[in-house]
Order: sequence, then structure tokens, then C-alpha cells
Amino acid sequence: MAQMPSVGQMLRTARRWLRSRDLSYQEKLAREVENYRAVENVHDLPQIFHYWSNKYLVPKYRQFGFSNPKDFYRLYMSQACQEHRGEERLCFVSIGSGNCDIEIEIIESLWAAGTRNFVLECLDINPHMLDRGRSLARQRQITDAISFIQADINSWRPSQKYQIIMANQALHHFVELEMLFDKAYGALTPDGFFLSDDRIGRNGHMRWPETLEILDRIWSDLPAKYKYNHQLKRLEMEFDNWDCSKEGFEGIRAQDILPLLIKKFHFELFVAYGNLIDAFIERSFGHNFDPANQADLDFIDRIHFMDEDYLERGVIKPTHMTAAMVKQEAAKKTYKHLTPEFCVRWPNTVK
Repeated sequence: MAQMPSVGQMLRTARRWLRSRDLSYQEKLAREVENYRAVENVHDLPQIFHYWSNKYLVPKYRQFGFSNPKDFYRLYMSQACQEHRGEERLCFVSIGSGNCDIEIEIIESLWAAGTRNFVLECLDINPHMLDRGRSLARQRQITDAISFIQADINSWRPSQKYQIIMANQALHHFVELEMLFDKAYGALTPDGFFLSDDRIGRNGHMRWPETLEILDRIWSDLPAKYKYNHQLKRLEMEFDNWDCSKEGFEGIRAQDILPLLIKKFHFELFVAYGNLIDAFIERSFGHNFDPANQADLDFIDRIHFMDEDYLERGVIKPTHMTAAMVKQEAAKKTYKHLTPEFCVRWPNTVK
């Protein structure tokens, strides 16, 4: 096992790596804002993903009292509101909220259950996405429970304490993770929760060598019709270990997320999953698999069970986590023996 690097070493390594990228931070930031100017559905995934998640991920989640990430956030918010009923309204914040659609659905669900003693702030750098959030909030008539803040995380100055800070599929877009986690820690109430459903694989969503070796073997036996990359619009007869962070912030420091969280927070809940299966159910290649084709379903099932076996033996490490973190040590709930410490992939080098 590689020696555990210090936070300072990780930060210096990350910054050297970032300086080696083709675009500057400001150029990437401008491109990120522009890329999402007209993106109204950031959660759209191939149908084969939903087959896999409903069959395998949902049962895993249900062991902990929720069925999906939106349910996960709602559960913790509901519990916080119940525990503090009769007090002033609780403050929640969503970091990297984008279009705020998940946040608005959570508010609607809480209101439907009679829970209203909270306000949820949506924080994002992109004004176009926040404008869509404002419009949707007005349409759904929940403006009393939501507010909007446009800011880069670097300039965000929390003005109050939050009972819950959530970051939904946002952490893997941030460069200054150390700053973000410091701010989140300082802005949490003593009994507050930092909640996140996010990616924790290699930077740019690349595959680590041990994963790539297995994936290449699978790829060599895969018929050509499954090798068309719908995002990059090309046929990949050999799997290309593509770095998604080259032109923007996608997965920019994904591999540092879990190590830094381990150093900063305690985990009350940690559910980790996925690695090999990602290549076959996500946006690039997932559209090649037909949920109406039994042979395709059988293939996805085989890859899933192969993935689970390698993950549980520690041969490869998970690329996704759903986690509830706290400031004080707490009883830790995990799926099987897949603790944060078991699942972390300490990089020897950053390529």
C-alpha cells in the first residue's frame, strides 16, 4: 500500500498537475459556465443505467433507509427538522446546486410531509442555472423555503451556521477541495451533517492501472456495436482511458475527495459502489446496451458481479460514494466491510 500523503503533499501535487493542463483556471471556469448555459437536464442517463441501479444499487441503499440520493438528502433533512422542531428555522445549503431541481423536489417532499421549519440555500457559480432554479421555484410555489447565491466557492463566505450542507455530484468539479472542506467544517453546527453523493475515482474519471487492465480484457471480447462513444462521437475499438478534465472541471480532483474527507470529517454513513460497471452504463457507452435485449442484461449482470467481487476483495476501489459526515466521532454505518479507509485509493503519482 502506498504511504498516506499529507494534505500539503496532496495539494502541492494537485496544483502541479493543474498547472500542466492546457487551460488556465479562469479559462476553464468560463467554459464550464458556458457549457451549462443551456443544459436543463444534468441528470439524464441511459436506460441501462436505470436497469442496473434499480436491480443492484437501490437494494443496497434501502438497507440504510433510503432508495436514491434525493431520498438520502431528504431523510437527513427531515430528521434534523424533527429534532429541532419548535426552534427557529434551520438553515441548509446546497453547494454546486446547478439548476436546483433536486433541491426543489426535496423541498416539495418535505412540505408534503408537513415539514416546513427550514430554508434551503442554493449556491452555484453559474447564473444561468440559478435563473432556471428561481423560475422553477416560482412555478412550484416554494419560494418561501429557498434562496439563491451566485458565487465561486473560493469567494463564498458563509454568514451563518448550517444544520446540513449538501453537495450533490458537485465535489468532483472543485479545484480547491481543501478550502471547500475547511469552509464546510467551519459552517456546520456542532451536530450538523455534511452530505454528499459523488464520484471518488481517478482524476478526469480515468481508470487506475489495475482497473484498466481488467477493462481492456473485457473490451477485447466486446462486439464493435457496443464500442461507440456517444459523448465523443467516435468508435473505440480499443478502450481510450480518456481524461474528462482536460477542457473543464469534470472530475478535476476526484481522486482527492475521499482522502481529504477522511482527514477532515468523521463518517456517520458511507456507501461505496461501482467501478468496472461505469464504462457500460454511463453516458459514453451505456446507450449501446438495450434493456429489452436479454443478452445485454445478462452482460450487465456479469460485469456487476465481477465488479462487486473485485471491490470486496480490494483489488480495485469504488468510484462512487454516498456519505453523511459529521464533526464528532460517530457510529459508522457502511455496506459490508467497505469503510472509507478500505475504499480509499491512495495515488502513488498523479498522471
